[in-house]
Amino acid sequence: MIPQDRFRGLFHKYLLALFVAVAIPLAFNGVIEAWFGYRDQRARLDQWLSLQSASAAAEIHDFIHGITSQLGWLVQLPWSDEFDERRRTDALRLLRQAPAIVSLTLLDGNGLERLYISRIGLNRIESRTDRSADPALVGARAAQIWFSDVSYNRGSEPYLTVGMAGNRPAVGAVIAEVNLKLIWDVISAIKVGRTGSAFVLDRSGRLIAHPDISLVLRGAEEATSKPFRAVRDAIGSKAGFATSRDAQGHYVAASAAPVQGPDWTVVVVQPLSEAYAPIYSALWRTAMLLAISTMLAGILAYALAHRMTEPIKLLEEGTEKIGAGSFDHRISIDTGDEFQRLANSFNRMASELALAQQHQERIAKLKRFLAPQVADLVDRAGDDSVLDGRRTEVVVVFCDLRGFTAFSAGATPEEVMSVLSEYYESLGRVIAKFEATLINFSGDGLMVLVNAPVPVEEPALRAIDLAVDMQTNVQALIAGWRSRGYHVGFGIGLASGPGTVGRIGYEDRLDYTAIGSVVNLAARLCASAADKEILIDARVAADVKGRRPVEDLGGREIKGFDEAIPVFGISFEALLPSGRRMPGAIR
Repeated sequence: MIPQDRFRGLFHKYLLALFVAVAIPLAFNGVIEAWFGYRDQRARLDQWLSLQSASAAAEIHDFIHGITSQLGWLVQLPWSDEFDERRRTDALRLLRQAPAIVSLTLLDGNGLERLYISRIGLNRIESRTDRSADPALVGARAAQIWFSDVSYNRGSEPYLTVGMAGNRPAVGAVIAEVNLKLIWDVISAIKVGRTGSAFVLDRSGRLIAHPDISLVLRGAEEATSKPFRAVRDAIGSKAGFATSRDAQGHYVAASAAPVQGPDWTVVVVQPLSEAYAPIYSALWRTAMLLAISTMLAGILAYALAHRMTEPIKLLEEGTEKIGAGSFDHRISIDTGDEFQRLANSFNRMASELALAQQHQERIAKLKRFLAPQVADLVDRAGDDSVLDGRRTEVVVVFCDLRGFTAFSAGATPEEVMSVLSEYYESLGRVIAKFEATLINFSGDGLMVLVNAPVPVEEPALRAIDLAVDMQTNVQALIAGWRSRGYHVGFGIGLASGPGTVGRIGYEDRLDYTAIGSVVNLAARLCASAADKEILIDARVAADVKGRRPVEDLGGREIKGFDEAIPVFGISFEALLPSGRRMPGAIR
């Protein structure tokens, strides 16, 4: 018996199976959905943030470009020695149109200051101060438009110096001081989601624009600009957005875009909690669905396990009884499902096993009293009608040992039984090889039928080959026996003709045999055969003529026959492989 503690209950197995069948696919689907949702959301977020940063950079660029475009009107005409009042008028008009410009300085082609207009300082006309070495003028002459690094007026308001040179040296150049605090209007109008924002850093990473103007006014402080610079550095040059921490330590998704000209960077940020809110919602829904499905799977497993326990127990008990040999036991299950069909199958199996047992017992009984080939034929045919008496053409083979009587008289019983055991074992293998039917054996003699009860092709030829193989094998045994001092020989007789075959005997003891003159003739030929001889009748000789070496031995007087019978011989040594010879015969 297998120890019961090696098994787990069906309840646990079905609970686990249903849990795995329901929860694992849902969890897998949830993970896949979350992963693809995460990727899609990242792609949408990247596209959205990139669009927002590019849009913000474009607006700030337009802001700067608007200022430089208006400055271009002041460097159109060449300077003369006399001051032109129209230039002062144009400068004042530009200050009214561009509130971000704090001051304007107009220089002639020699780099001399000709006009200075300021909102917060005193105006100067024709001061003729040499400004040719001013970095703004030098940069403007080199690149036509020059932008300075951001400076902070009185340590708070960010300023930008813009220098622009005309197309010709004679028209001079203009230098403008721009208050960048007014970019706040542009930055504060940019909204990224509900709580996202944008800010601007100069090339050195200082904060110059932010929706919180107080931070801008403290932009010169390293502590103020450092967290914003860290966000920009996290983005770096890689494609797509990056994640970092903002000034408050919250995780944000950030994307950046450059502002052409002053070499600034516009950064838009959105809290990750808001950016990934759809993913968090999907995960929460998946978790809730998984929890509900798990509970349903547990309830279903509990119900199914209880419903299946009783039929399983009945099946288990029934199989144990059937396995113990109680084939009349029947399993009664009335559930109207697969369990009932399974029980019916077990019941049919028990009936078939009972029939099979009866059949096996019958075949086993037949094999006790009949030749194995005959019993197998009955088994294949399904009944024993094949054993009924009938008339058919058969080849009868008789064989026995020469000199066995004298040998057995002088040998010990153990020696006699040893010789017979080797003898019958060798002949049995040959008979099985040629699928002949062993009818009976008596002492040292055997009777074998070919073509009954199992028909074969060319029975005479098969019988000759059987006899040759018998003679070859037994002669090999005889050579060994003679070395031990046993002087015996072996002869075979064959006859072919019609005979009556069938079972004979009574209920508890049946034999399958053949009767008729063909049997008598084969027995007489065997008795006449000397050691190493195979004697055959005329019909066998005619059937194998030309295919096996047959020798005409003339007529012989055979006991039981009125006239001499034509006898033929088969030289088995002629059929042996080249060079092989048998020892001398005993007559």
